[in-house]
Amino acid sequence: MSDDNLYLPRGSAVDGPYDIGVGPGSPGRPGWSFTSLRVLTLDPGASHTLDTGESEWIVLPLSGGCTIGVEGGIIELVGREDVFGQVSDFAYLPRDTHAQIASGAGGRFALAGAKCERRLPARYGPAPEVPVEARGSGASARQVRNFASADAFECDRLIAVEVVTPGGNWSSYPPHKHDEHRPGQESVLEEIYYFECEPAEGGRPGFGYQRVSPSRAGGADVLAEVRSGDAVLVPDGWHGPSIAAPGHRMYYLNVMAGPGPGREWRISFHPDHGEGYR
Repeated sequence: MSDDNLYLPRGSAVDGPYDIGVGPGSPGRPGWSFTSLRVLTLDPGASHTLDTGESEWIVLPLSGGCTIGVEGGIIELVGREDVFGQVSDFAYLPRDTHAQIASGAGGRFALAGAKCERRLPARYGPAPEVPVEARGSGASARQVRNFASADAFECDRLIAVEVVTPGGNWSSYPPHKHDEHRPGQESVLEEIYYFECEPAEGGRPGFGYQRVSPSRAGGADVLAEVRSGDAVLVPDGWHGPSIAAPGHRMYYLNVMAGPGPGREWRISFHPDHGEGYR
C-alpha cells in the first residue's frame, strides 16, 4: 500500500452512507486485511441497516445516542454530547447478523470492526464499566479510555480504545510498533487512527500532527496535519507521536486487529526515545 493511501483527509474515503468507510477489500488498499472503520451520520429520526458480514463490530457514539435492533432485541445507547466530554456506552454486534441503528435526535457514530472467526453474543457496554487510564506525564500526559482493550471487553479479534490528548501535548509516545510476531513481546496488528480536534474559542478549527515512520526498508512513512474527520492507516511501522496543537484537545479512536492466534496488544518502543513518557 502506498503512503498516499495511508492518510485519509476528511471526505476522501466516503463510502455510500458513511462519512468514512475503510476495511478489507477497500479500493486502492491492497493488503489491508483485518480492521474496518465506518463513521455514520444520522439525521433526526433516521435509521441505517448494518450487515455485519465476516466482521464483529462495536457501535460507539461520537455525538448523540441511538437504539440498535439486533438478534430480536433492542440495545439503547445514551451516547454523549461529544468525544471531549464523558465516556460513552457502546454496543457489540456479532458477525453474520443484521442490525438496525436508529437515532431520534440524530448523531454521529463510529463503527469499529475486525474480521473474526468466533460468533459472540450481541451485548451492551455500560459507560461506567469503561476503564479510564491516565497515561504519561507532563507534556506527554493523556487520557486513555480502554472500552474494548484486550483485557477490558471480550471480542474475538477487535481491540479498540479512545485517547484524549490535552492541547500542546504529545501522545502515542514514545513511538511504538506492533508489526512482528515475537511471542510474549510483540504482536502483529493493523491499526486505524480516527481523529477529532477541538475547536478553539470562537470556532477556529483545531488540528494536530500524526507521524508514522518506517520500521523496515520500504515501510509506512507518514507525516500528516490532521483535523476532525481525518484518519491514518498503520499497516506497519513506528507510530507516534500524535501531537495536539496548543489550545486544541485532540481525540483519536484506535481500531486494531491482526492474524495472531490470540487477541493481545504487545508493542515495542522505539529505542531512540525515552521510556519515561509511556
